[in-house]
Amino acid sequence: MATSKFLGYLESRKNLTGSACGLVGLVLTFVGVAGPYWPVVVVGLYGAGALIAPPERPPLPDFPDPSAQLAELRDDFEKLGGYLTAIELPPAADGRLTELNQLLAGLLDPQATQDLTQDPEGVHILSRAIRQDVPEAVDTFVRTRWWTRLAPGTEPPERHLERQLTVLQEEARGLAANLREAEARRQESHTRYLEDRGRST
Repeated sequence: MATSKFLGYLESRKNLTGSACGLVGLVLTFVGVAGPYWPVVVVGLYGAGALIAPPERPPLPDFPDPSAQLAELRDDFEKLGGYLTAIELPPAADGRLTELNQLLAGLLDPQATQDLTQDPEGVHILSRAIRQDVPEAVDTFVRTRWWTRLAPGTEPPERHLERQLTVLQEEARGLAANLREAEARRQESHTRYLEDRGRST
């Protein structure tokens, strides 16, 4: 540990700047400027150089890029699909879940993910839906349905599940619409660029 710190200091900006200033002190000694106090001059210049050196910048965290995040998200979506196939849902909720899954699968398509890599908020929305919202909605329904069978008379849990899936479906549709609009704007910009280039020639 101590050795690595020492080696790190040798490569630091403080040591490099201080050493450069110390060399200036040695040059002054050789030309006779420092006189008998040359050790003090060399050490003083080294210390001054170390003080004025810019601070070290720690390396940036190595976070996965959006493409890697989306690749992991595709794997998690497959896991979610395996979980959902083991659960029996009422027809209405099952239909809404099928539509939602089709939307999520479309958003995770490699062609769409090229646009998602430039939309961190979109990646967050998609990740939250797959890793949190959908499994939690279904799991809560399953647990509540069990208690409802023991104590009937409350609002059927499938209604809440349908409402939750409807909200998630609208959120996914909104994300798809935003990506479509962004792509349309890029297309329009390219059209204007080509038209302007044609006029200038």
